[in-house]
Amino acid sequence: MIRKANPQDVRRILELLHQVNMVHYRIRPDLFKPHTTKYDEETLQAMFADEKTPVFVFDDGEVRGYAFCQITEVRDHLLLQDIKTLYIDDICVDADARGKHVGTALFDYVREYAASIGCRNITLNVWEGNDAALGFYRKMGMQVQKTTMEIIL
Repeated sequence: MIRKANPQDVRRILELLHQVNMVHYRIRPDLFKPHTTKYDEETLQAMFADEKTPVFVFDDGEVRGYAFCQITEVRDHLLLQDIKTLYIDDICVDADARGKHVGTALFDYVREYAASIGCRNITLNVWEGNDAALGFYRKMGMQVQKTTMEIIL
């Protein structure tokens, strides 16, 4: 079952955030610190309470995955069209639950949620080298919108 995250989920979500961090650390140790998370308990509690940052979890008796979302809107911009977007800030499936369609269920739920609140699109970022994630998102129908590039000095 997929549902909104609640305060009782914090400990488990922190464990999953650690898994995601370690994936990023292995890909880019020059950018990511090991053995940490991008959010703390207080930040998670605030996110759970904010309708602009919904967090969804896949729960089959234990939280097996999550999707952190951010709702953004552009209105009356000089250059850009008006648009409401759901940005997937982070999505994770527990390493022990991969291959069991947890990610697909989460993504499909987020897609339906975004459509239900009037979003035109869903966006996210994928780190170069995270081939499993890139393949998954392509399988879900996503395509490249823009590319961020760097030169290391």
